[in-house]
Parts: sequence; structure tokens; C-alpha cells
Amino acid sequence: MKVAIACGGTGGHIFPGLATADVLTAQGHEVVLWLSGKDLEAEAVAGWKGKVITVKSEGLPGRLSLRAVRALWRLARAVWVCRGLMRKERPDVLLAMGSYASIGPAGAALLLRIPVVLHEANVLPGRAITLLSRWAAAVAGCFEETRFYLKRQEIVLTGMPLRRELMQGPRDPLPWKQPGVFTLLVMGGSRGARVLNDMALQTVCLLHKKGAPVQVIHLTGHVDEERIRASYDECGVHHLTNAFSDVMGSLYASADLAICRSGAATCAELGMFGVPALLIPYPYATQDHQMLNARALEKKKAADVIREADVTVEWLTDYIQECMDVPDRLVRMREAMTRLAPHHAAEALAELVISCASQAG
Repeated sequence: MKVAIACGGTGGHIFPGLATADVLTAQGHEVVLWLSGKDLEAEAVAGWKGKVITVKSEGLPGRLSLRAVRALWRLARAVWVCRGLMRKERPDVLLAMGSYASIGPAGAALLLRIPVVLHEANVLPGRAITLLSRWAAAVAGCFEETRFYLKRQEIVLTGMPLRRELMQGPRDPLPWKQPGVFTLLVMGGSRGARVLNDMALQTVCLLHKKGAPVQVIHLTGHVDEERIRASYDECGVHHLTNAFSDVMGSLYASADLAICRSGAATCAELGMFGVPALLIPYPYATQDHQMLNARALEKKKAADVIREADVTVEWLTDYIQECMDVPDRLVRMREAMTRLAPHHAAEALAELVISCASQAG
């Protein structure tokens, strides 16, 4: 089969698209990636040996404005350009991973009567998935709750395809870890999170001063890295502080509890490695969609959830102390989180894509 995968925009769309592309390529299918021209895309697909097509597009602002009119024009132009390119090299099926970057390739495929498969990573579908779902051959997702937000309720739960570096990387606990010491993993997301970083820093230092056996792995983002590291050093806490990490498997394997946001990729990774979590959703996410992801994990008893506005150092200190004092609680959360692991998600999504192409043929 000739498979087109529209996965431009952000890492949350590119990496699961690449993971699925790897599976399809290994099965002997010809895969072409369709991107939107963002700077980060080139670095993300650097290891991809297949063909890449880039058609520039732009996301829609939340309100009507001159910028919105310009964005609509560029999206319409992207559909037209993609249609011309697809007529020359027609794919058998198109997989769209969501975001505005999907509009051009998916719109063109629909005009050419090429079957379109959509993948929605979050509980709440984005505007692109919501728009395209009424004409798609199939919609795949990660959360069963997604069906309540789409007019078509047939959602194939494939799970979230995870990036190959994570799946193929090390999974043993870090040698850095001191045995018998409670280990926190703090992650603020790809851009870091000043509020989350500071709250975790103050809490860990307070626990340390009280004599609690605690150590921390803290991924801060670039802006806060040096400041947070210096503060832990001054406080005397055993810590591993970096902006980011390329050995996430080992970090997850070292953690007793994660304190983090609730983006779709983070939720899937927590499940894959069975890490109990306190989720503090990013409060400015579009339509508060991270809160819906968090509540879905909370409903499964795999995580606890609190709004950022409600977190205080005192509350967080008491929460972590309780987790340390009642280890059975985290054992139950770990078991529940492990049941949510997206095993073989890329394979399941690839199978759905090929099935839709075969039925259309």
C-alpha cells in the first residue's frame, strides 16, 4: 500500500505518526510523511529515511480577526496544493494525526475520495479532528471518553503510539538513585512550567529539612534549569536536574511518583511504565483539554488530580508525605496505571489504516 501520514505541527503529532510509519514501513508499505513546515519538524524527522512532503499551513486563532481570515486562506490553499500533489502520486489511504497540519492533506484526500483515518490523542477532540471526523473512514483514539465528544461515536481504541527512542531505549533504574529513598519525578512539559517547578522545589526542600528520605529527578525546561539545580544544591537534596532527558525509560523506572502535566503523550508514557502520578493539568491548554485527560486517569484510579490554582507548598508536602507513609496506595495506583499501558498501539493503528485502505480498494 501507499500510505500518507499527516503528522505535522508539534511533537505530540509527529512522534506517534513516526512510530506508526515505522511499523508500516517494516510491513513493506510505502509511507510518505506530510508536514506543515514548522522548524521543529526537521529535527523530529531527522532519522526518517522515507519521503517527506512539506506544505505550509497555519492554525486558526480562537476568534474572528484578520489573522483568522489569513489562516483560513492558507488552509484552503494548503488543501488545493495537497490535492495537486496527491493527484500526481495518489496514496491508497491517509492517516491524519490531528492539528491544523492535518487539514490540507486530509481535505485533499477527501476531495480525491481517498480514505482518511484520524487519530485523536486527547479525550477532547481538537477542531481539525472534529471537522474531519464526519467524513473519515475511521477514527482512532486513546480514551474511551472521546466518543462522547464526537457526533460519530465509533472510536477504535488503538492507544497512543509512543516514540521509538522511548520504546527502544534503556528501561533500568538510574545508578544515580539511592536505594530505599523515595524518588519523585517532576516534569513541567516540553516548555517547562515555572509554577510547577517552584512548587516542587520548595516542597522537596521542605520535606528534606523535616528529615524525610526523599530524592528528586527534575526536568525543568531550559529556562529554569540552572536556577533549580542551584537551589537543590543549596538545600542539600540528592537530585538529578536537567532541562530534558533522552533516557526517559530509565527515569520512569526510577520514579516512585511523578508530578507532571497531563498531555496525551505524558499520560501514555506513564501508563507504559506504570508510574503513579499526581497530575496538575496545564491551565491554559485549549478548552482545558489536559484536565479531561487527567480526569480519565483519575477515574481509573491510576492518578490523583489537582488544579494548579489549588496547589500550595503545604498541601503538596502533606500529599507526598502521605504517599510515603502509605505505600500500598501507590502500589494500587501503579497497578491501575499499568493496565492503561498502550501496548502495540502503533501496530493497532497501522492495522486499522491498512484495513481501511483494503476495504476502499
